Amino acid sequence: MTTVKQKERTLRELFIAELADAYDSEKQLIKALPGMAAAAQDAKLKAAFTGHLAETKAQVTLLEEVFALLELKPRGKHCDGIEGIIEEGKGVIEEITASSVRDTALAAGGRRAEHYEIAAYTSLIAMAEALGHADVSKKLGKILAQEEAAEKKLGELGSAALSLAQEEMPVEA
Repeated sequence: MTTVKQKERTLRELFIAELADAYDSEKQLIKALPGMAAAAQDAKLKAAFTGHLAETKAQVTLLEEVFALLELKPRGKHCDGIEGIIEEGKGVIEEITASSVRDTALAAGGRRAEHYEIAAYTSLIAMAEALGHADVSKKLGKILAQEEAAEKKLGELGSAALSLAQEEMPVEA
């Protein structure tokens, strides 16, 4: 049996790869959020998606500043994880007619994306700190706080949509 030595990665290389993944993730969400806002029935949910779109655009700028601090050109590495979450969201839009049930599903999908991003930024912050990049960690911390706030808001809106869905349709046993 022949063994193949895997390419070793330094912590800095891992950090840069994860940063590129986060950059692509945000760019994919910029394309997806308008469709989610358009598909939402509830005005507050529409506003949440639209507001987070503006935040996401600002997050891309912050990530570009992070790349600059690291003396790197901003680049993305395709993020399969967020692509899958976005595809699930598109399925919800196609499969469920406009209703509080769809809003419940959209909020749940949005929360999945936020949880994915929260995990990514938490890890990126830890790596930045381990590499001695306090300035980078601070910028990533701003993004993390926005993602956590968005997740909380989507949780509240999802609960409200769920309550409406329960009133509109009896729950099947």
